[in-house]
Amino acid sequence: MGSGKRTLTTATMALACAAAILSAPGAAFASPTPTPPSTPPPTPASTPASDEDLEAIRKKLDMLYHDAAVATDAYNAAEEQTDQQSAQIVGLAREIVEGRAKLDRLKDRAGAAARAQYRSGGLPPEAHLMLSDDPQEFLDGAGRIREGAQATKGLLTEMTRTQEDLEQYAQDAAAQWKKLEANREAKAAAKKKVKKQIAAAQKLESQLEKDEKKRLAKLEQEAARKSQTAWLGSGVLDEISGKASAQGKEAVEYATAQIGKAYEWGAEGPETFDCSGLTSQAWAAAGQGIPRTSQEQWKQLDRIDVESMRPGDLIIYNADASHVAMYIGDGAIVHSPRPGRTVTVAGAGSMPILGVVRPGT
Repeated sequence: MGSGKRTLTTATMALACAAAILSAPGAAFASPTPTPPSTPPPTPASTPASDEDLEAIRKKLDMLYHDAAVATDAYNAAEEQTDQQSAQIVGLAREIVEGRAKLDRLKDRAGAAARAQYRSGGLPPEAHLMLSDDPQEFLDGAGRIREGAQATKGLLTEMTRTQEDLEQYAQDAAAQWKKLEANREAKAAAKKKVKKQIAAAQKLESQLEKDEKKRLAKLEQEAARKSQTAWLGSGVLDEISGKASAQGKEAVEYATAQIGKAYEWGAEGPETFDCSGLTSQAWAAAGQGIPRTSQEQWKQLDRIDVESMRPGDLIIYNADASHVAMYIGDGAIVHSPRPGRTVTVAGAGSMPILGVVRPGT
């Protein structure tokens, strides 16, 4: 490694030498005597990391960034659910306000009926009818009484139903509020984990010298090349001949237009993207809404065989569906890889494929 950095081996040797000097028999300490200036001893050069060490670092970085991707999916899912629940609570609040206004109107109508009965001397309509001397008035009144009784019954029924609706709205709002708070906590926990995993990865990378970073990048490229070569060697590309739909072409055009933009976890553009932010926005631009996260894209979208995929389809990676990319044809994908990288084109088989899903038709 270069100047200013020591390996663990160098530090261990220095500590061992110091311990040996301090424990030497008869060692004594006195005021130092002046000595002529001399050239300081050279700092021992640290040993560059071996390929085996760098390969171990590469795998460790893969694990850290993978865990960050999983946490990012959890954050995105919690954020999406929080937005949905907030909208539901607003809708329920509106229903409660409207329901209360309706109940007030019904109560006013019931009060008016009670006041009318009071003004009639408190006698029920039937009594007034029986006291009438006019047969026609009797018959007409009988019809009005029947209609009035039915209207009163309907009014009371509507009041009861409105009151029950209000109670249900209140219960639903309380339940949604609890879910909202739970998702806010989940979102905060996921955010903390994302930052922790990325910070650990960045710290590990920062400890490498410039030359070692270059060698590490070559190891990453070689690993991706081997995976892609093995995938193509299976003959799968010979079977893939599907042509993109009109929507698929629009999605590919949007995704490839983002090449060079930085990865940012939780981002959906327009300047930065995470992996599922890129694919969901690409299909939104094509007029097709799809789930926000790679895991929900895997769960909810139609699954197809790898051999049947066509440009615009989404390839889901890793056993836990923690990464997603868009197939653009000729065995290639466009994706937003991870922190520190930009939207780029890569081999479709450069990562372990879980399956393929197709938005739209």
